[in-house]
Amino acid sequence: MSVNVIFKIAAVGILVSVISQVLKHSGREEHAFLTSLAGLLLVLFWIIPYIYELFETIKRLFSL
Repeated sequence: MSVNVIFKIAAVGILVSVISQVLKHSGREEHAFLTSLAGLLLVLFWIIPYIYELFETIKRLFSL
């Protein structure tokens, strides 16, 4: 996993939290929830290939 992915995840987390707080204070809790959900899904789509690679490596390690 490269450092760029970690920085991307951190940037998305900061942006989502700021946008969510602004939406909550303006009375749009539903939009704040959807923004948080969209950020979570975006990060999960970035992480899924690394999780797949981890499981493949574990499978190769134990299948000698």
